[in-house]
Amino acid sequence: MANVSLEYAASAGDSEPQSRPVLIIGQQTNLQRVAWSQIKGKLQPVVTKEIWQAALSALNPNPTDSCPLYLNQAVVAALPSRVSRHNSQSSAHFVSRLVRSCLPGGNNRCIVMVCERSEVFPSSCAIARAFPIFSRRSTSSRRAEKKRVTVEIVVVGQESGSLSVAELECLSNAAHGVRMAARIVDTPCNEMNTDHFLDEIKAVGAELGITPVIIRGEELKQKGFGGIYGVGKAAEHPPALAVLSHKPDGATQTIAWVGKGIVYDTGGLSIKGKTTMPGMKRDCGGAAAILGAFSATIKQGFKDNLHAVFCLAENSVGPTATRPDDIHTLYSGKTVEINNTDAEGRLVLADGVVYASRDLSADIILDMATLTGAQGISTGKYHAAVMTNSEQWEVACVRAGRSSGDLAHPLVYCPELHFSEFTSAIADMKNSVADRENAQSSCAGLFIGSHLGFDWPGVWVHVDIASPVHAGERATGFGVALLMALFGQASEDSMLNQVSPLSAATNTPGDQMERDCKRRRLV
Repeated sequence: MANVSLEYAASAGDSEPQSRPVLIIGQQTNLQRVAWSQIKGKLQPVVTKEIWQAALSALNPNPTDSCPLYLNQAVVAALPSRVSRHNSQSSAHFVSRLVRSCLPGGNNRCIVMVCERSEVFPSSCAIARAFPIFSRRSTSSRRAEKKRVTVEIVVVGQESGSLSVAELECLSNAAHGVRMAARIVDTPCNEMNTDHFLDEIKAVGAELGITPVIIRGEELKQKGFGGIYGVGKAAEHPPALAVLSHKPDGATQTIAWVGKGIVYDTGGLSIKGKTTMPGMKRDCGGAAAILGAFSATIKQGFKDNLHAVFCLAENSVGPTATRPDDIHTLYSGKTVEINNTDAEGRLVLADGVVYASRDLSADIILDMATLTGAQGISTGKYHAAVMTNSEQWEVACVRAGRSSGDLAHPLVYCPELHFSEFTSAIADMKNSVADRENAQSSCAGLFIGSHLGFDWPGVWVHVDIASPVHAGERATGFGVALLMALFGQASEDSMLNQVSPLSAATNTPGDQMERDCKRRRLV
């Protein structure tokens, strides 16, 4: 699916299945709401109204089901009839699975997504996840023709009707962001080192008319970025801090997204084993998601100051590599005794969040990272782990996960009980916990927050996406949709306003008054 052009259209037009294979997907109740006149142009003459109705009656989703309508060229697939409270109503993960497994082959295909208006955004992003871009298979490079998949959204329910051009543009930009993030994460380090990642940042900046700020190599050391420099100094390609900044007129607050961009993680001198090192090209998933989300968010218009901060390094082995027992001074001025060089992500992010606070004057700082293997144990393969100093933002993150399809679930936030895990006799702290059975993922996040200070007055959100960043051997682009939805209230785009956890439909009168005051707050 690497050579696929994905297009979102108000109408995909009529074409019989032999010429353009088609997959029709939705909840069974939603499929039954669709009038035959809305879809017959994509099925006739080989599929009649009677065959369509019989197929709908035959579907028995548990949790999903599919039924061929005509050979292997027309398929209808049903999503789960209901989901639990910790899942998205859109069943986004099942959308991706059904597209991968049920979409017929061909160079020109069509997907008809049947859903309610609130499910359009997560469903569209889920479809994008099913079409990864990166491939180095020799057969794919010989195929000159570009495959095309046209996605038509049929909106049913109380807010039925065709999508506007602006809404389709939002879906297209979001899909592009998701696929970009997945492509970067899928690309191995010999093609996605820190030099290449900076090229990706520069390319997005050029498209948006933004020149990135880049601090690199020895300059990091001179300016006090002991975390980023210490992690990446042994690599052939030097570490870097890069920033893309959007500063519109009339902004009332400053938001910073800080991404962990470890382009490869050997573990350093605390080296990983032969079974745990493969796949560590994905350790840049947080930075990749922030780059994809920043690109899509700014294209749709954003009312507040938004900075994307990328902490880039390769955690490599060499004569100059950081050793266990070394002590580094981070950008916060705090000293860290290294007791595990494989706990490197928190070191680069600590520098990044302090830069966002001190140099960018951010009111809201969100860091996103593939931080801990323990995240998958804490919240599983589908839910990002969220920790924040704000209960309101904790709730908002969970709701944004449901509305975007990038699911999220809270971690324990209790620094007074957990931060003692980092106690050092000779420095301000160690970089890895004493007891690995004591809330590992929470502790890793607390290390980052400690450099801001637990009494920092702003909003700090930590998002660990170690497991959701991939499904099997392919990247998912996880995090792009979550960020777009979470901060959708500050967007100029109506669709992102709707999926925001703070949209008008979910706000209380008190929330409305707060939003109308001089200083507009996302929460």
